[in-house]
Amino acid sequence: MPEKAVDDVMEAAVGAHFSGLRIEALRLSSPSAPSSPSSARAAAVAAPHSNGTVYANGTASPAAAAGAELASPSAIRQPFVIGVSGGTASGKTTVCDMIIQQLHDHRVVLVNQDSFYRGLTPEESAHAQDYNFDHPDAFDTEQLLECMGQLKRAQPVNVPIYDFKKHRRCSESFRKVNASDVIILEGILVFHDQRVRNLMDMKIFVDTDADIRLARRIRRDTVERGRDISSVLDQYGRFVKPAFDDFVLPSKKYADVIIPRGGDNHVAVDLIVQHIRTKLGQHDLCKIYPNVHVVQSTFQIRGMHTLIRDRDITTPDFVFYSDRLIRLVVEHGLGYLPFTEKQVITPTGSVYMGVDFCKKLCGVSIVRSGESMENALRACCKGIKIGKILIHRVGDNGQQLIYHKLPMDIAERHVLLLDPVLGTGNSANQAIELLIRKGVPEDRIIFLNLISAPEGIQCVCKRFPLLKIVTSEIDSGLNEEFRVIPGLGEYGDRYFGTDN
Repeated sequence: MPEKAVDDVMEAAVGAHFSGLRIEALRLSSPSAPSSPSSARAAAVAAPHSNGTVYANGTASPAAAAGAELASPSAIRQPFVIGVSGGTASGKTTVCDMIIQQLHDHRVVLVNQDSFYRGLTPEESAHAQDYNFDHPDAFDTEQLLECMGQLKRAQPVNVPIYDFKKHRRCSESFRKVNASDVIILEGILVFHDQRVRNLMDMKIFVDTDADIRLARRIRRDTVERGRDISSVLDQYGRFVKPAFDDFVLPSKKYADVIIPRGGDNHVAVDLIVQHIRTKLGQHDLCKIYPNVHVVQSTFQIRGMHTLIRDRDITTPDFVFYSDRLIRLVVEHGLGYLPFTEKQVITPTGSVYMGVDFCKKLCGVSIVRSGESMENALRACCKGIKIGKILIHRVGDNGQQLIYHKLPMDIAERHVLLLDPVLGTGNSANQAIELLIRKGVPEDRIIFLNLISAPEGIQCVCKRFPLLKIVTSEIDSGLNEEFRVIPGLGEYGDRYFGTDN
């Protein structure tokens, strides 16, 4: 099911809203260092883990190329991090539990922001009723970042245990959390700090009516935390509601998905889990094959995929949005080319130390669908040479003839191999073998495509582990007819208008 269809169903049926806003708040000053020790602090001196080059809007630059080249190909791939926020007693934990139950085929751990409350001093404990536990300063965000950083580096951590009756941490007790495929970080203010938000691959906001939240909080605090109703209501009026209005509700704009009614909204949770499973499929392949690179997804990219996958789209629109996506893939692929440092003088007379583009470069399109990617490559690389490979089937016995027209000095160049769809991988393997026979080193080939099937990625990467694959999306797989699902159909016919 295309992702746009998922969005539409959630919008129409259950009111879940996919927000495209990415407005970053100013980073608040960090609170003071925590008083409670943690074994996680042993990693405080370690360098932050890098997951490769960061691209804005899918574009690559010479500076980005530098980061991509310096990144180790054997770097550890990070787990999939889901942030779940919302008001007090909105049903965040229930939503997290439902996600964990449905992702039973993956290792999933839950980290609660409540575990990182700062312990109160004896003086503060004596006046706990006047302490605002819903303010960002009530949390030890620095230790939260340390623990999450270790989990993202696939290292186990000891998470503090907070005693809500005594308002302090259990000094000798910790909860050990092991490295996992999926980390769910839950809390009322997990979207407030930009540094915490930047750790997340997906952000969910649980939106529940204020009266329902208040009723649930009264029941929880009186039964589980030993408080009387009057103190709960007093705390709610003085601290909880103002903090929700000032800090929690404004962070809603950072959410990728907003779920009304929390855990009661089974339809929305089911669709979210389906989306997570799709992303985890891409994530797992990137763990297995570190030379597979998926363009960072944005709502623009998802929207364009939705359009070109629609069977009823007109040919001009299909070409227009395909060209936009191809341009992003080409720009991303260029970021993995080598670079040289270059110094220039700016119009102000200042010295700028930058990088220079790779000079020895050419494109090779697999005819005929690959020809649809040539214009985008020419637009990015002025005067680039482009060769062609035609793989033609002869009869029904599986034999094929290969025709090619390639630059004479192709062995000296880095090659961008162009084909919009990677299905079984058989044609791609033949084209790559031809390039290698022509003297092109395997590690100088970058295969660019719009969508890839997992079977095709495995087929190509097992045979050519040094080659890089750059794609904008990894689909579910192949059907019995060896077509990519959900796929794009016969791409060449749709692009060139010969499908009628």
